[in-house]
Amino acid sequence: MSSLMYLEDFKPGQIIEVPGRTVTEEEIIRFASEFDPQPFHLDKEAAKDHMFGGLVASGWHTAAIMMRALVDGYISKSASLGSPGVDELRWHKPVRPGDCLSVRIEILEVTPSKSKPHLGILRNKIEVLNQNNDVVLSTLGMGMFGRRPDEVTS
Repeated sequence: MSSLMYLEDFKPGQIIEVPGRTVTEEEIIRFASEFDPQPFHLDKEAAKDHMFGGLVASGWHTAAIMMRALVDGYISKSASLGSPGVDELRWHKPVRPGDCLSVRIEILEVTPSKSKPHLGILRNKIEVLNQNNDVVLSTLGMGMFGRRPDEVTS
């Protein structure tokens, strides 16, 4: 029997937690330099005069950290087939150097495909939390997952 999690292994209300990782000042600046070069992401002195009162990670950097955590702690252990998209993405609180971010996934719906019996769709809510359990980012989205081979019927 495979150790992969298939569509049939997920249930509405199920919570999956992925361990955290600490965000450094250097990576915040490196990411911002390439992808979001705003002063409050690049320069801690300039950031002091901004509404955040200090250096903060780009929201897109936080989303990228979330994606890496999802791949390492969830997607790579499942029969994931990609995603048709995200319905909502919200940034709730700034991420600062030294914050330790973890990810919590709540399965909302599990729907086998009628037209493609080898797969189904999971609707989920994903939250990125800091070390104080404050939600810093949340998404509502979906993922396509393979069905367990012995469960597929045409």
